[in-house]
Amino acid sequence: MPDQNLLKFQRSITQELIFTNERVRDIIGRANWGEEGRYKEAILGKAISQFLPSNLKIGTGFIVSNNDHLHGTEAQISKQLDIIIYEDKTPVVFREGDFVILTDSAVRAVIEVKAKVVNNSTNKNAINNIIQKLELLKEFRSFDQQQNRKKFVGIFSFNYEQDFNHRSLHEILESSSGLVNHLSLGSDKFIKFHHNPENLIPVVPRNAPCYIKYNLEQLSFSYFISNLLHVICSEDLEERYWFSFPIPGTKEVHREETIIYLNNPNL
Repeated sequence: MPDQNLLKFQRSITQELIFTNERVRDIIGRANWGEEGRYKEAILGKAISQFLPSNLKIGTGFIVSNNDHLHGTEAQISKQLDIIIYEDKTPVVFREGDFVILTDSAVRAVIEVKAKVVNNSTNKNAINNIIQKLELLKEFRSFDQQQNRKKFVGIFSFNYEQDFNHRSLHEILESSSGLVNHLSLGSDKFIKFHHNPENLIPVVPRNAPCYIKYNLEQLSFSYFISNLLHVICSEDLEERYWFSFPIPGTKEVHREETIIYLNNPNL
């Protein structure tokens, strides 16, 4: 048997992101505080790009569409998005360096990146504003959850300063549509949306759309990236599950007790 330590490898991905982030801040300090969000997007984008197959590209920019394919009278455009992963085989509308404008059918993943999320009763909008921004993507047909083949929509925060069980976080997720399906809040806290959780072990009390919170010591960032890859790749990646998700007993053994069921019964 080979002497492998896959947990250590996966934790090293999280640690690399943290160290790179701190290294940049050590250099610039507060001199360019307004650029902090941009370099954090670049750090995460670089980490993700190491694992992407050649048919997928990563950039930042906008998604556009038009339901009137012939005359173009029903234009739709997203807000600017931090990270977009898209299929390289589809023509882009515009590309300059990493900046892209794409039609929605080419997009496989959208990620919003934050330096820090402080979420409490007095600052409840911290995550809520991000989720509302991303849920505008429902205007695009390919993001329809009933027809959608596979889209990853995530929130990634390098730091999270709040009790994981704070009611404000629960309320935000309870009222969401489930379009945002993965959240990494600091290096330990990971949240995943389950549309049909009936096959999870241990079993959940209700087979209904829900968010489940996990405490994954130094694995939140790497599990975010692993889930991303398993969602967006066209091929079935079951044969590399052992590598992507090496926690003994799966992450479900680190599940928080409170499961957040959605208020929207139509999902």
